[in-house]
Parts: sequence; C-alpha cells; structure tokens
Amino acid sequence: MKLASLRHGRDGRLCVVSRDLSRMLPVDQLCPTMQMALDSWATMEPRLKAVSDALNKGEVSDAVAFDPDKLAAPLPRAYQWCDGSAYLNHVELVRKARGAQMPPEFLHDPLMYQGGSDDFIGPTEDILVADEAYGIDFEGEVSAITDDVPMGVSSADAAKHIKLLMLVNDVSLRNLIPGELAKGFGFFHGKPSTAFSPVAVTPDELGDAWKDSKVCRPLVSHLNGKKFGEPDAGADMQFSLADLIAHAAKTRRLRAGAIVGSGTVSNKDASKGFSCLAEIRMIETINDGKPKTPFMKFGDRIRIEMFDAAGKSIFGAIDQKVVKYSGA
Repeated sequence: MKLASLRHGRDGRLCVVSRDLSRMLPVDQLCPTMQMALDSWATMEPRLKAVSDALNKGEVSDAVAFDPDKLAAPLPRAYQWCDGSAYLNHVELVRKARGAQMPPEFLHDPLMYQGGSDDFIGPTEDILVADEAYGIDFEGEVSAITDDVPMGVSSADAAKHIKLLMLVNDVSLRNLIPGELAKGFGFFHGKPSTAFSPVAVTPDELGDAWKDSKVCRPLVSHLNGKKFGEPDAGADMQFSLADLIAHAAKTRRLRAGAIVGSGTVSNKDASKGFSCLAEIRMIETINDGKPKTPFMKFGDRIRIEMFDAAGKSIFGAIDQKVVKYSGA
C-alpha cells in the first residue's frame, strides 16, 4: 500500500496512491490525515488496504492523476524525528578526513540526533536557505514510520512497529555544523527543514528488497541532472531500521507517527557514488589534502529516487531546487 498527503492545512489530506504512481484517491472521509491513520493503525490499515486494492485493480472511478507537486510530506509534521547514522563508512570518512579514529563503541552503539519535526517540506518544494556560505548539502536516506513503540523494546520486536517507509533528504548546512557541535549540545541551525518522498509505502510493497528491516535497493541521486550516486541502501548498513528504533526507544516510548531515519546511505565501494556532497569532499580531503567539489548553490537541483528490480519508482522522487530565502 502507498499513501500520501495532499497539501491541506497543517496536516495534509490523506490519499491512497496506486502502486504504479499514476493515480491517487483522497480518502479523508474514511480517515482525514496520515497521523490519524497511524494513531489507529490496527483499525485503519485494513480499510485503507481495501481501497488500495480496488485502486490497483482499476475499480475506482473518482481517482485523480498522481501529482507530486500537490503533495506535502507524507507526514507534514510529526511528533518525533530521530535520525541515526547507520552507515559506518560515512562516519569513518568524516573522522578520517579530520585525522580522527572511529571509536570502537560506534560498532554497537548507534549515533542519533533528534531533529526538528514541526515543519517538514514536500517532495518538490524549494530548499530555502538565506546564504550559500552556510554550505548547503543534501543527504539521501531511508526512514521508517512507527506506530506506538514501548520503551525498552528489543530490535526484534521493534521490527513489528515499522508500518511505513519513506525516502529522506536530510538537508544539512555543513559550514554551520562544526561550530554547533563544538558547543557540545548537538545540531540546530545546521539542520533546517527535512524533505520526504511523495509517498510512504508499507514494507510489503518492497517484496524481496525488504530484508532484516533494511531497504535493499540502490538509492539514486541526480545533482543538476547528472547522476551523483546509487549506493545500495541495504549494503554496509551496520544498524537496521529496527535497531535504530530500539535505540531511540531505550529510555522513552515512541508515539505513533515517529519517524526514524537511517542516516546518509553510504557504501564502502566508492564506485557506487555518494548520497551527499560531504562524503565526496571528505574523500578529496583524504586523497588531496583539500576538497574540490563545491556545496550546492542557489538554482541547483537535487533528485533522490529508488527503483524496483523492474525499474519502476517505488516512493516517487524527491526533486528540489535550492532557492535564496528572501525573508517573505
């Protein structure tokens, strides 16, 4: 099943989307918003699935054309957004570029930060930034949306709480981050509003590509129309999405609608390319002493998408342009 949210008010208008991403059907008479569906998932999931089955069989006459430009993020705002760093190749490169070793505890204790979740941006909305000097970067990731997760949940049980999956562009302002981290209190200004894929999908939509709570397909990024990377999201992932959920719930409950991200998808095989500019800049620093690839400029466009084995888009595309924020 594939779900989306039309832009409407603060929390969107829930839609069921056809498997081939050609049609969508507002279902707000059945359930107004994505959050309300997640709050009552045990009840709403079979009802929404019945609509999805009918839509995919061509039995729905009032569906409209699928249009990502009309969509907000699947959850336009959420009660919780926790982003991990499950791909240790990315972490190791970050540290190696500044001459630091990766602590051994990183092999079993995930990195995670708590991001702002009150104002996500839609899959085709502009990335608004006040100054190019901030060091504008994209980060391609995968993420899970949960139902209610109990505190202290095991990884095995956490897997049962993964209800939907999405792609992520975790926008980063790289030149602001070092100063923030130096304060010892984590990210804030360096992590502006996050964008998500047009649709959220139930794990069964991935078929064999959903293994051990990992999305095992390449994550394809195009920067200004040129392929930038296609690392496999299931490879070199030290911590599964279930592991990250269990980590997030170590000392607290997670409520329905919590989003847990994987961190930047990164493979040890650099021939697969990259899911952020920082990573290629780190490799350039390691090899040449300094980076040469610039961060994003106003007018640059990033497209992030994932395809099934038949070449069909699974989540739809995050397709965004960087635009100078005017203060309006």
